[in-house]
Parts: sequence; C-alpha cells; structure tokens
Amino acid sequence: MPQLEDLGWDAGFQQSFSALAPQDLEPARVVTEHRDTFVVHTGDGEYRAAPAGRLRHAIEAGEAPHPAVGDWVAVRARRAEAAATIHAVLPRRTAVGRQAAGRPTGEQVLAANVDVLFVVTALDGDFNPRRIERYLTLVWDSGALPVVLLTKTDRCDDVEAHRAQTAAVAPGVTIHAISALAGQGLESVRAILQPGRTGALLGSSGVGKSTLVNALVGSHRLPVGEVRADDGRGRHTTVARQLIAIPGGGMLIDTPGLRELQLWSGEEAIDRVFEDIEEFSGACRFEDCRHESEPGCAVQDAVRDGRLDRERLASRRKLERELEFEASKRDAELRASRSRKVRQMHRQLNTFLEQRRRVRGGES
Repeated sequence: MPQLEDLGWDAGFQQSFSALAPQDLEPARVVTEHRDTFVVHTGDGEYRAAPAGRLRHAIEAGEAPHPAVGDWVAVRARRAEAAATIHAVLPRRTAVGRQAAGRPTGEQVLAANVDVLFVVTALDGDFNPRRIERYLTLVWDSGALPVVLLTKTDRCDDVEAHRAQTAAVAPGVTIHAISALAGQGLESVRAILQPGRTGALLGSSGVGKSTLVNALVGSHRLPVGEVRADDGRGRHTTVARQLIAIPGGGMLIDTPGLRELQLWSGEEAIDRVFEDIEEFSGACRFEDCRHESEPGCAVQDAVRDGRLDRERLASRRKLERELEFEASKRDAELRASRSRKVRQMHRQLNTFLEQRRRVRGGES
C-alpha cells in the first residue's frame, strides 16, 4: 500500500498543511473525482469523501478551489465507515486547467500538483501538429514539464518523419515514440515516473492513454475501447479522472479524452510554444509589431523565404485571439459582478436610511 511519500508528499506540502489545518485533521490526496464526490488516499487506505459544508459554501462563492485529482487536502477520516470529510484544499504547485464546458467564464482544473504532463498523440488518424501546439500551450501554462508521446508506432510506416514534424512545433520538448501494445518505448516513460513523482496523460479519445496505463501497471486496470477505422478516433473509455500508482515508480493521472480543448489562460505560455516566432520577432523594426502588414517585419520575411511555416504563424494568431476573447469575457463578468455588488450596497443603504426616517418620524 503506498505511503504518503509514495503519493508525492514532501516537506513543502507538510509546511502548507501545518499552517492551514488544525491538529485533528490529516493529509490525503485526491485519487478519483466524480463531480462532487471523491476518493482520497491517506496513506493507510482509500476513503469516499465529500467537502464539508463550510468548504462547499466557500467553493460556491469562489473563495476556495474545487478539489481536483492530484490535490492534497485536509480531511477528517471516519475509518469505520471508509469515509472522510474534506475541510481544506492545500495550495497547488501546478494546475492543468481549461475553459469549463457550459460556463462562459469558468475554469475546470483537470489535474493538480502534476510534475510532468504527457501530451499523447497517436501516429494514425489522430496526428495533428496544430493540436499539439494547443496542448503544449496548456501544459506550459500549468507549470508542469511537457513531454510528447507519439503512440501506436506499430501502425506508422514513417515514425521519424512524424517525430521531425513534432519537433518543429515543440521546440525544446522531449519526444518519445512508443507502442504500448508492442511494449516499445515504455522504459522511457517509466524512467520519467520516478517514485514520488506525478505524471498526467493529456490527449484526445483513442490515442491509447488507457492502453499505456495498463502496460505500465502490468494489468488491465482500465477498459480499452475500439477505435473507428475511418478517422482513428475512439470513444471515451476513461469516464473519470483518477490517479494510479505505477509499480516501482510514481503516480499517473489518466484523464478522459478531450474532444475540445478551450484554453483558459496562457499568454506567456504561447511564447514558450512558439519560441521560433519569438526569435524572428526580435529582428522586427517595431517592438509592438503584430507580424501582419507592418514594414520591416522579420516574421513575415521568414514566412516568405520558407524559414517559418505560414500555418504555424496562423496557429499562434488563432490561440492569441482565443485567449484575448476569454480575457475580455472575464473582464465583462468582473465588471458585471462589481455592478451587482454596488447596486446591492445601494439597496441596503436605502433600506437603512428609510428605516431611520421611519424611526425618527415615530419619535416626532
């Protein structure tokens, strides 16, 4: 049974816990998330858990984070019932977030306290350099270290060509080509997942994430679905995010396949993903050059002479516009929220003044 240290607990988390939690609580890590219920591991076993009432109200008010897989939390365990109550969420070191579905300005945290994020893409119908750029923007923004896994090498006739395409859109990022079914390249993944280290898998449906987990664990821990022959896409076989212990290694978070990945933030991360464009832009005549039609634009010069892929520049612009749009929506909601609070204060003040007038009128 994994101990707290095996789950990633260290002196830094202990310091945060000591400053945050009363003595009658104990640390635990969220290993599975099912909407508003969770499974946590305290080091001596797993417990079904739910937030305490006070924490739930703080979450609803936006004053506390909603627990996510990988979070360290302060709990009160009821061992006889195999249950626990979550009273606080410890500060996160990293957080993998995206625009929440159905919420115009809300963030959904997919995983927390992740050391390395594996961007998984299959060398069949799934391979898409533009999608890799989008995922890498999310990874760099999370604070985790990115690694690209090119899966299903047994189905690809030219692995090195795909590796070269990936390297062109992932400057400075480690790339591993693997086949979980054939057992090829798995040692490179195990070498990254050292004891106490947490990784997470990020990719669309059908890229082989669950197959990879099963290969690393050495058993059919997760169900594996069929992949459509026409486009290489699969159905969601992982329906809940969960943290899984790798024998002899660290922890791995498997996430459901993402059909759509809307970015939440990442302005600085875009510069990391598009380092080549940043290097070209240093030679532009104007510091605020938008690389469109400005004279002396070194980026446009690089596109014209073939040193920079035109589609890569278009991809960056698309991501920048998306982030600008999301930021504008959040600003609009913030302004609306402030207006609501001002109106509420005015109503309360008017009510108070009216009550005072009535009291004074009665005294006279």
